[in-house]
Amino acid sequence: MLGWDSEMNSIDTTKPLVELRDIRKAFGGVQAVDGVSVNLYPGEVVALLGHNGAGKSTLMKMLAGAYAIDSGETLIAGEKVQIRTPSEAQAQGIETIYQTLALADNLDSVSNLFLGREKLTRWNTLDDHFMEGQARKVFQRLNKNFTNIRVPVRRLSGGQRQVVAISRALYFNARILIMDEPCAALGPEETAMVGGLVKQLKADGVGIFLITHDMPDVFALSDRLAVMKNGKLVGTYRTTDVTEDEVLGMIIAGKRPAGKAQAEHP
Repeated sequence: MLGWDSEMNSIDTTKPLVELRDIRKAFGGVQAVDGVSVNLYPGEVVALLGHNGAGKSTLMKMLAGAYAIDSGETLIAGEKVQIRTPSEAQAQGIETIYQTLALADNLDSVSNLFLGREKLTRWNTLDDHFMEGQARKVFQRLNKNFTNIRVPVRRLSGGQRQVVAISRALYFNARILIMDEPCAALGPEETAMVGGLVKQLKADGVGIFLITHDMPDVFALSDRLAVMKNGKLVGTYRTTDVTEDEVLGMIIAGKRPAGKAQAEHP
């Protein structure tokens, strides 16, 4: 992969990969995100929770470059950055894996891995040999049983499609992943596969923002959780410090759990 392994060795795990400070975004008269601050460390999963309309997806779309922020600061590895487009986000090592996966169903896994970033030969033709070799390496790294990489992705299982989407992010050196409902519509086995992928990414030092409504995913995969309601941050806690009932109380009523300290780092 494009320098990934050497880059991972140089990451300082004591400093945040991402710091979002006092982020605000309004649409017309509606304050969709209202002064939210949250951070993410290398090798950490932070679950973003809240009802539809709470502001969590809008917050992540600003980090991904889909929306411009109205005010606030974004820091990547300690450096202030301006992210105005998805390509600027990708240049900062940020990739988003949406619930719909944004895969081209008629193309195979190799073509999807390099979609929009195809490798060309010196004669300006597609370098299929190079792309297939690279694809096999990255797919094998995530799932050794994934070998049918030349069939259209519409014929793949949901778990295999997630492998393709995550591989695309990793191959192009993502160090920050935004995962939007990665286990939605997956069966138990495939959900377990995606959980295994997340744990593997954590071990490699990747930081993950996990948008989900699924409490088992939250407690199985996240290190911290941040709850939003009506555009504001209710609180950020270590997942092991709170119960499901306390989390639901934050989501539904915006009520912080009594006697529990918030956590700024894992």
